[in-house]
Amino acid sequence: MAKLKITLVRSLIGRPEDQRVTVRTLGLRKVHGSVIQEDTPQIRGMINKISHLVKVEQV
Repeated sequence: MAKLKITLVRSLIGRPEDQRVTVRTLGLRKVHGSVIQEDTPQIRGMINKISHLVKVEQV
């Protein structure tokens, strides 16, 4: 299965709590921090919810 590299590019300051929880659930902690996740419908849904905060690359 494909993998995705997800990088947090915008700060969470002033963001709603549900967006903060979604970012934390993906495993992101700091701005410009990256994680690699499997490309599943659940992960895609989380990325869609916070697409304005992250950059996604296929690995």
